[in-house]
Amino acid sequence: MNAIANDNLPWSREEFEEKLREKGKGYHIYHPFHVMMYEGKLTKEQLQCWVANRFYYQIAIPMKDGAILSNCPDVEVRKQWIVRITDHDGVGDTVGGIEAWIQLGAAVGLSREDIVSLKMVSPGVRFAVDAYINFAKQRTWQESVCSSLTELFAPHIHQQRISSWPTMYPWIKEEGLTYFKKRLTEARRDVEQGLDVTLNYFSTSREMQMKALDILQFKLNILWVIADSIMLASTLDIKIDGKDYFHQPVINF
Repeated sequence: MNAIANDNLPWSREEFEEKLREKGKGYHIYHPFHVMMYEGKLTKEQLQCWVANRFYYQIAIPMKDGAILSNCPDVEVRKQWIVRITDHDGVGDTVGGIEAWIQLGAAVGLSREDIVSLKMVSPGVRFAVDAYINFAKQRTWQESVCSSLTELFAPHIHQQRISSWPTMYPWIKEEGLTYFKKRLTEARRDVEQGLDVTLNYFSTSREMQMKALDILQFKLNILWVIADSIMLASTLDIKIDGKDYFHQPVINF
């Protein structure tokens, strides 16, 4: 009886944080497409496809954060959280994350029109990103904050690109790495706030803690589906009724 009762008790704050961090085993850094990216095995066209599709996710981030702010009655939380929007949108002449991503597009050989027109974005990426925005709009602000905790694992993937791309993809212009360098510090700062909110709000019961883990898994699934969709879009050349659906060369994963 005591063993069963203990199983229902909330984890300690430290144990709960460890459980959240363990979710990093499912981060998209381990997706085959990202593994190939790190190993320098993607073609120029495949990297261009990734950059163009991921832009749809980048422009969704301020909308997701705006949804969190609109649902949050806590002034102090809003004061801190609003910085995430200006990080991506920029302030005045300061380059934000969205513009930095457009610069990344230029560095891999895409025009601004290629990026901002969204003409290269696959239906799967649109569906996954839109599902994430809708989640932030419809759920409590604390649940939406929890979903942002994939930032726990982001600095590693940003550093990986900064370290490997100059060697693996020397044709990419150096200024294209600005986005990743910006996010190295921004993501670490953001994690502190998001983690604090999550640990405080969801620690009232084991059931709530499990709910937080499920929410984080949902976001991990979103990122994985995005990678799946980009991998499909960049590796298949399908012709149906004479119409080309994808134009990238086939590779073997």
